[in-house]
This record gives sequence, C-alpha cells and structure tokens, in this order.
Amino acid sequence: MADFMELVRTRRSVRKFTQDEVTAEQLNSVLEAARWTPSWANTQCWEIVSVTRQDLKESLQQTLVKGNPASRAMVQAPVVLAVCGRLQTAGYYKGEVTTKFGDWLLFDLGLVTQSICLAAHSVGLGTVIVGLFDHDGAKRVLEVPEGNELVTMIPMGHPDQEPKTPERRKVEDFTHTETW
Repeated sequence: MADFMELVRTRRSVRKFTQDEVTAEQLNSVLEAARWTPSWANTQCWEIVSVTRQDLKESLQQTLVKGNPASRAMVQAPVVLAVCGRLQTAGYYKGEVTTKFGDWLLFDLGLVTQSICLAAHSVGLGTVIVGLFDHDGAKRVLEVPEGNELVTMIPMGHPDQEPKTPERRKVEDFTHTETW
C-alpha cells in the first residue's frame, strides 16, 4: 500500500478509463475503506449503490448537466458508485438537529467520498467526483427510497490518462494561527 501523503498528493480526477474490469477484490477494498470512515456520532449515514449495468450508467449520464466534463466517464467507467445518505441521522440527537448547519449528512458524505477516492487510488483505480447533475432524476434511476438523498456519483476504473497536477495553495496561504 502506498504512503498516505503520496496517495493524497497523487490522487487526481480521472475522466478517461480503460476497458479493464474492476475486480471484486478492488471494489471490496474501496467499500471497506468506506466502512471505516468516521461519521457524526458513528451514525454511518451513507448508503452506496454500486452500478455496473450499462443501461443504468447511460440513464445516469442523462442526468448530468449539459457540458459536465465527467459525462463520458459515467458510461466508460466499469463501476459508478452513487453515494447516498439517510436524512435526519447525522447531526441529530433524539430526533432533533444539534448543529448550526442542520443535517450533517453532507459533511459525512464528503468524508466517505474522500475515503472511497483515496482507497481506489491505493489499489490502482481512478475516480472522479460528480456533483453537477439532476439529483432527483438520478434518484429515480437508482430507486433511492424516500428519506435518503443521492449526493455524489463516482465513476471508477483503471485510468487511461495521467491528469496534470493542478496548482495548490501554500499552507501559509490558508493557515491562521490562534485567530484569523
């Protein structure tokens, strides 16, 4: 397994994939990383739909906003992971919201999405996080039940490209000591 900081530094958004299949072992490794992701009060509010059927991937592609650069990746990747979350779970205590920001679902799904992408990279797979799409339309395609939201879709497969490293801010450009 690669060094953690190396994984963080080298993981990129991959939008072109080979035709090589994702093995069951690779997929299970990625889902195992999702399993161990921290969450609000260990609520583990995520639900993940693993999509391999071409007709479903094509239907999901149709929900993407026109011009979305991940459009081709949705049908080319052997697997698309749809990251959903149970509403009113994370950030709630005894049925009452406990945070200024309400439902903590987006935070927890961000954590699990990062775990998925880093785990995929660690086993030689590429991913791209897709968030610009008709969420309700995609929910219908995947038959996501009421009380759950589909937040991101992650095409995953063997990279057929090496995306360039984007410019990154320096640590001192975003770090404040003691106060802002």
